[in-house]
Amino acid sequence: MAGKHQIQSLSNARRLQLLIDAVVDYAIYLMDLDGKVLSWNSGARRLKGYEPDEIIGQSFTRFYTPEDRERGVPQRALKTAAAEGRYETEGWRVRKDGSRFWALVVIDAVYGEDGEIIGFAKVTRDLTERQIAQQHLLESERRYRRLIEAVVDYAIFQLDPQGIVTSWNPGAQRIKGYRADEIIGRHFSVFYTEEDRAAGMPEQVLRTAADRGKYEAEAWRVRKNGNKFFASVLVDPIHDETGELIGFAKVTRDITERLEAREALKSAQEQLALSQKMEAVGQLSGGIAHDFNNLMMIVQGNLESAQRNLRKLEGDHLNLNRSINNAMRGAQRASALTSRLLAFSRRQPLDPKPTDVNRFLTGAADFLQRSLGETIGIEVVGSAGLWQIDVDANHLEAALVNLAINARDAMPNGGKVTLEASNVFLDEEYARANPEIVVGQYVVICVADTGDGMPPEVLSRAFEPFFTTKEPGQGTGLGLSQVYGFVKQSNGHVKIYSERGQGTTVKLYFPRLASSTADDEDVEQEPSAQGEQGETILLVEDDKDLRDYLAELLRELKYHVLTAADAEGALQIAQREKVRIDLLLTDIIMPGMNGRELARKLKELRQGTPILFMTGYSRNAIVHHGRLDQGVDVLQKPVSQSDLAARVRAALDRRRES
Repeated sequence: MAGKHQIQSLSNARRLQLLIDAVVDYAIYLMDLDGKVLSWNSGARRLKGYEPDEIIGQSFTRFYTPEDRERGVPQRALKTAAAEGRYETEGWRVRKDGSRFWALVVIDAVYGEDGEIIGFAKVTRDLTERQIAQQHLLESERRYRRLIEAVVDYAIFQLDPQGIVTSWNPGAQRIKGYRADEIIGRHFSVFYTEEDRAAGMPEQVLRTAADRGKYEAEAWRVRKNGNKFFASVLVDPIHDETGELIGFAKVTRDITERLEAREALKSAQEQLALSQKMEAVGQLSGGIAHDFNNLMMIVQGNLESAQRNLRKLEGDHLNLNRSINNAMRGAQRASALTSRLLAFSRRQPLDPKPTDVNRFLTGAADFLQRSLGETIGIEVVGSAGLWQIDVDANHLEAALVNLAINARDAMPNGGKVTLEASNVFLDEEYARANPEIVVGQYVVICVADTGDGMPPEVLSRAFEPFFTTKEPGQGTGLGLSQVYGFVKQSNGHVKIYSERGQGTTVKLYFPRLASSTADDEDVEQEPSAQGEQGETILLVEDDKDLRDYLAELLRELKYHVLTAADAEGALQIAQREKVRIDLLLTDIIMPGMNGRELARKLKELRQGTPILFMTGYSRNAIVHHGRLDQGVDVLQKPVSQSDLAARVRAALDRRRES
C-alpha cells in the first residue's frame, strides 16, 4: 500500500517519466524541431547503446545508415511528421557500436498549448529477428520460385479447390502453349480432350486427389493449338495448418516420345514374333515338300508312261485317256502347290541376275493385263535413274502375277492396278520397327489396287500359308505366302498396307545392286533327248521307288544306268577304273553324305565329269543366301520326263563341247 501512495503522490509528469523509463523493448525519446535528442529512456539505452549523457543534445541522424543520410532520409522523416502529424516506416538503423538492426520507427509531432509544433516524439522497436525470419522466408520462396521457373520439362502449377489455375511455370507454357496471363484464372479442364470433359474426368481427378491424397495417371491432353500429347500427370492436394484443403499442386510431363518408343518396341516385337512364326512354318513346309516332291515325281512319271503306252494301243480308249489326263492335271496342281510351299519356306533355288526394273515392269504389264481381264486397267510408273537389282526374274514375275490375281479378286466390278518403282533409303528408325531389315538403299516395287481393302484382322494374317478369305476351292491361300518367301529369300523386305474401302498396296523392297549391267538371257537350242554311244549315267537317289522309276526312264532314253542308294555306294562304283561314267545325276538331300559332297569327291576321282543335281528342296547344300552356287546345274522335283531328258542331254553335250 505504501508504494501505491508514493506513486499517487507523484506529479503526472513524474509518473509519465517512470512509465517511459520502465519500457525496455521500445526506444522512446523526444526531439526538438531540428532533430536533437531531448530525452532518453532505458529502452533507448538498451536498444541503441548510448547513455543519456552521450546522446542528449546530439542529432538523431546518427541512428541512420550512411546511405540513408546521404539520401536525406532523416530530414524527409521530420518534414513528413511536421506536415502530416505522423511518420511511420521500417528500415535499417545503426547502434553506437556500428551494428545494424531492423527497426519499426514512428515519429509523432508534439504540439504546444497554442497548437504550434514544438518538437517530435520518436518510438523505435527492434524487429531484426522478425525481419531475418521474413527474409529467410522470402529467400526460400525466391529459391522455390527460381527452381520452379528453371524447370522447363515439367508443367508445374497450382489450382484452387475448384480447379482454377493460380500459378504457371515456364515448363507449363512450353508444354501446354499458354502464357501465364492467358491461363491463370481459367479452369484446368481446358487441358482435357472433349471426350474426357464430357465424361467428367477433370472433376473426378480432383475428387480422387482430395480423397486419396494423390492422383496419378498417363493420358492424352490438349495443347493451346489443339494438338494432343501423351502426358504423365500427378495431382497432390494442398492443406493449410488446420488441415483444410486450399488447392492442388499439379505436375505434368510430355511423354509422347516415350509412348512412341514403347509402341515402336511393341511393333518390333510383333514383327519379330511373326518372322519367327513364319520361319518355323517355312521349315516345316520345306520338309514336307521334299518328301512330297519325291512322291509326286513317281506319280507324274508313271502317268506320263501310261499316256505314252496308251497312244501305242489300238482302238478307242477315250475314258481311260480322260482318266489319265485328269490324274495328270491333279498331280500338276499338287506340284504347283508344293512349289509355292517351297517359295514361302525359302527353299526354292533362285538364279538371280542383274535386272533393269523399269524395263522388266514394262514387259510384265502386257502379260499381267491378260491375267486381270478387260474390266481392270493396269498402269506402270517407272523412275528416272532407277537402280538395278539382283533378282530371279521368273520368280519376280510369278510374285507379280500372284499380287495381280489378288487385286483382280478384290475388284469384282473393275478397277485399276498400278505398278510403280522407285529408289528408297531404309534408315535406322525403319529398321528398328522392322528388325529383319538391313539399313541401306533399296528399289521398291509397289503394286496398288483400288479394291475393297482388308480389315485389320485379315491384314495381320495375310502372309500366313493357307490363310484365305476366298470361298472353298477358289484359292489355296499360298499366293501372298509365295511372294513373302521369294522376297525374303532375295534379301528383301515386303510390306502390305490396306484399309477397308481404300484399296491395298503391297511394297516389295529389293537391295540395290552396286554395279552391273542387266544381261539378256542366252537362248539355247533344244538338245537331242536321246542317249548316244553307250553313254553311262550314275544315278544316286535314296528313295527306292523314285530311283527305280528314274533308272527305267533313263534306260528308255537309251542310256546305260548305274544306280546307288547313297553317296558311299556311288563312290564305290566310281572307284572302279573300268566303269564308264559320263554324268552324275544325284539327289542333294540324302542320309549321311549329301549330294554336293558326293560331287566334290567324284570330281577328285573323275575330273571333268558333269554333275546334275535333283532336289525336292535344297536347304543349304547348293543354295547359300537364297542363291544357287555358281556353276551348279539343278533339277527341281518333280520334273517331267521331257524336262529330265532335255536337261540330261544338255549336261552331256556341254561336256562334249568343252
